[in-house]
Amino acid sequence: VELVESGGGLVQPGGSLRLSCSASGFTFSDYYINWVRQAPGKGLEWVSSITGPGDVTYYADSVKDRFTISRDNAKNTVTLQMNSLKSEDTALYYCAADSRGPLQYCRRGYCYWDHRSEYTYRGQGTQVTVSL
Repeated sequence: VELVESGGGLVQPGGSLRLSCSASGFTFSDYYINWVRQAPGKGLEWVSSITGPGDVTYYADSVKDRFTISRDNAKNTVTLQMNSLKSEDTALYYCAADSRGPLQYCRRGYCYWDHRSEYTYRGQGTQVTVSL
C-alpha cells in the first residue's frame, strides 16, 4: 500500500496551492480519502474527506469555503485545492485512507464534522508553508 502526496510548497497569505495524492496497493474506490495536517508542535488535525464514489465531501470548519477536495477513481488520485491560504494553514499535509468517514458532533446547538479514529493507511506528507 502506498499513498504519495505532492504539491506542497511556500506560498504567500491569500495564495493558492493544489495538493495531490496518488494511491496504490488497495481498492481505492472502497475507501474514504482524507486530508489531515499537523502543524509544528501540534497534534494531527482532520481537514477534509471524500466518500469512495466521490459524491459527498466533508470539511473542517477551519477550511470550509476555502478548500475543495475531489477524486478520480480511474486514476487513483485525490486532489485538495487550497485557496485564500492563511498562516495558520502552515502544516505537514497527509493523505489518509479509511473505511470510516467523519462523524458530526454537536455541542450547544453548534454542529461540526470531525474524524477522530485511526486511519487505515497514511502517506508521508507534503509541507505547506504560508508566509510572506
